[in-house]
Amino acid sequence: MNNLLILPILIPLVTAGLSFIAWKSSRMQRIFGLVGAGALMIAAIGLFMSVYADGIQVLQVGNWPAPFGITLIADLLSSVMVVLTALVGLTVAVYSLAAVDQQHISFGYFPLFHVLLTGVCGAFLTGDLFNLYVWFEVMLMASFVLLVLGGEPPQVEGGIKYVTLNLLSSVTFLIAVGILYAVAHTLNMADLSLKLTKISQTHPSLILSVAGFFIIGFGIKAGIFPLYFWLPTSYHTPPAPTSALFAGLLTKVGVYALIRLFTLVFPRMTYTYTLLLTLAGLTMVIGVLGAFAQVEIRRILSFHIISQIGYMIMGLGLLVSNNPAARLLGIAAAVFYISHHIIVKTNLFLISGTIKALRGTYQLKSLGGLAASSPWLAVLFLIPALSLAGLPPLSGFWAKFAMIKAGLQAEQYLVVAAALAASLLTLMSMIKIWDEAFWKPAPEGDSSEGSHSTRTLTPRRLLLLLGPITVLAGLTVAIGLQPQLLFNLAERAAAQLLDSSGYIQAALAMGQVPLQPVDIVQGVMP
Repeated sequence: MNNLLILPILIPLVTAGLSFIAWKSSRMQRIFGLVGAGALMIAAIGLFMSVYADGIQVLQVGNWPAPFGITLIADLLSSVMVVLTALVGLTVAVYSLAAVDQQHISFGYFPLFHVLLTGVCGAFLTGDLFNLYVWFEVMLMASFVLLVLGGEPPQVEGGIKYVTLNLLSSVTFLIAVGILYAVAHTLNMADLSLKLTKISQTHPSLILSVAGFFIIGFGIKAGIFPLYFWLPTSYHTPPAPTSALFAGLLTKVGVYALIRLFTLVFPRMTYTYTLLLTLAGLTMVIGVLGAFAQVEIRRILSFHIISQIGYMIMGLGLLVSNNPAARLLGIAAAVFYISHHIIVKTNLFLISGTIKALRGTYQLKSLGGLAASSPWLAVLFLIPALSLAGLPPLSGFWAKFAMIKAGLQAEQYLVVAAALAASLLTLMSMIKIWDEAFWKPAPEGDSSEGSHSTRTLTPRRLLLLLGPITVLAGLTVAIGLQPQLLFNLAERAAAQLLDSSGYIQAALAMGQVPLQPVDIVQGVMP
């Protein structure tokens, strides 16, 4: 049963190798890329079902006992994240069949695509900090090459900024790991949890400083204010499938790492949570204000990634509260929000790529009339756009509802006000895209970026572009109509995070800890 843990890492890694072997055959690369993404989806669902039914799953690689060997471990949060990774991988792989040209395939798009999925899944499943660093570096290498694939000047410029800031993040991360190993003599996260509780009593300033290093390192990768500058200068430069893959997954790995460390590894520190809560409010507001200044669809969406990350970090920061119900609801809302945002943001970037395929540009001033010429695309845009803004009955409404309720329970009224303001401004910027791209009449004449008239796509290409978008939009509606299903899951994941004894027991004793029902938070969803 525990062998399921290795499959989400092994499948994309083998797929990348097969795609590399088939380097000269774009057809075989497409086949391997799609089949590998489908196999990852099956493995991810199998792992989630195993964790949900039987409890936390652990695999000690090479049968080396923890904390000395490499530990792979899946609790509810990590298994949900792997399923979402596989979902993004599969939808983007299908979309790529129509959106990635022959040149990018010949440069190694599909091998790099699956190496990136390998790194993301590895980061979600690892049980020790050094291997988390390794998986972050795998992600960095694959994402950098994907970012500059094709060698266009904007890609190279964005890639340089991307890799420079992320290398700084890696160095900061590695420094923090080195300090932790020096004082605790272990990097297994479960073992660290036990040892840092004692060390923090004698050396509180040291542990607080190390926590600060991790906030900087993971904050850069997550795009938290003021460490987000690399994101909006890079995410809009590669082809749409690559942008969608990045937007859906990469920043969430940073958020996941912060949640994992500050609920498991580090003891409860009020100063740290207060800092995270402050950064969350600033990230929400600054990100959405940056979106207002943009006139290109993907740059607007990139700034919205930053703003939405603030909501997720807010859930973690609410651990500052002394109210147990508020703490549980805050983490549950963060898990719900991450799940919702991965689906919605991936979809919005895929829709932007479809707009480019139809009109040849991402510039709002050069767009218009899409509601009349492509009503199906207009409807598919409205679903994730309104969900991102938090309008009922879509998934984003329930994510923000739970987060704001948690903030009110924690009596953190200032950050709640920031969340409400950011939500309103998000709606206004989504209306801006709707008005410029869909509602206003199409401009006449040609531009430097191509004709404004809607291009005719073949039925096959149209199906490959719209199929993934429709599936993600359907999931957004389904979550909105039945939010209690996802929230119950998020609540149980939050309970596991806040009571780390089960995780520690499973990681260090190779045991399985059954899930226990949680009744602390009631009435969050109607």
